[in-house]
Amino acid sequence: MIIVTGATGQLGRRIVESLLVRVPADQVGVSVRDPRKAQAFADQGVRVRRGSFDEPGGLAHAFEGASQVLIVSVDRMGEEAVRLHRTAIDAAVASGARRILYTSHMGAGASSHFQACRDHAATERALSASGVPFTALRNGFHAAAAVQFLGHAAESGCLELPEDGPVNWTAHADLADADAAILADEGRFDGPTPPLTAARAFTFDEVAALASDVTGRAFTRTTASDDRFRDQLRGNGVPVDAADHLLGIFAAARAGEFAAVGPTLADLIAREPTALSAVLREHGFHGGGH
Repeated sequence: MIIVTGATGQLGRRIVESLLVRVPADQVGVSVRDPRKAQAFADQGVRVRRGSFDEPGGLAHAFEGASQVLIVSVDRMGEEAVRLHRTAIDAAVASGARRILYTSHMGAGASSHFQACRDHAATERALSASGVPFTALRNGFHAAAAVQFLGHAAESGCLELPEDGPVNWTAHADLADADAAILADEGRFDGPTPPLTAARAFTFDEVAALASDVTGRAFTRTTASDDRFRDQLRGNGVPVDAADHLLGIFAAARAGEFAAVGPTLADLIAREPTALSAVLREHGFHGGGH
C-alpha cells in the first residue's frame, strides 16, 4: 500500500488525486491529522487513518502495511521541521516500507541561504541514514508563492521587494502529477531526483512584466533594501523569525539557488509544464485587475 501524509494539504491532496488515476484506490492510504477532511478520499475507497508527526505512536497505525510512504514536508522551519520529518522517517522504517519518498526542494542544500532548504537537506541526510531506499523529490519553487507576492501588490501595482535572482516557479498541479508518477513507478529514482521544474526561471522584474501582460494594468517592480523590507514586514505584524526566513528566499535567489531548469518534470508528466502566466490566470489575475 502507498501511504501519503498531509493528504488534505495543497500539494498532498493533489498527489493523491493524481495517484488515484494511476493505481487502484484500495492500494492507497492517507495519513492525515483530521480524517473528516479526507472523507472524499474515503468515499473513493482510499484507506484514511489519523496520523500526526507530533504523535509518533499514532503513525504506526497510519503507516501499517506500507510498501511506500510519501512524507509531505511540514510547513514549519528549523529544528522543529527536521525533528518532525525524522519522526515520520522512523515510523516509515518501522512499518517495513520498501521505499520512503519525501517532498524536498530544488534548492535543498546544507549551506543554502534559505532556512527551509537547509531543513530539506537535513531531512535528506536522515533519509540517507535510515537504511531504507529513498527518493527525495526535488520539487521546483511553488508558483503559489509568486502569486502571494503579487497579491500584496495588486492594489497599488507596486511590487517592492529585495534584490532577487531567477526563480523557477512551478505549478502545484504539475509537481503533484510528477510525484504521483514516481510513486506509481516504484524505484524510478533512487536518492534525490533532478530538479522538477518548469521550462524557465523568472526574476521579479519579469514577474511584474508578466503580470502587466496578463492583467492589462501596470505592475512596477522596485527594489527595497533587505533592512527596509524586514522593517515593513515587522510593521505588518510578521514575527522576526518569519521575516528573516522570507528574506532568505531573496538571498538564495540572488545566489542562483532556484534558477535551475531541467527536462525531468516535463518527461514525468508527458506535457509541457504549466506556464507562470497560466498560474496567474488560475489564481484570478485577469484583464481588468485582480
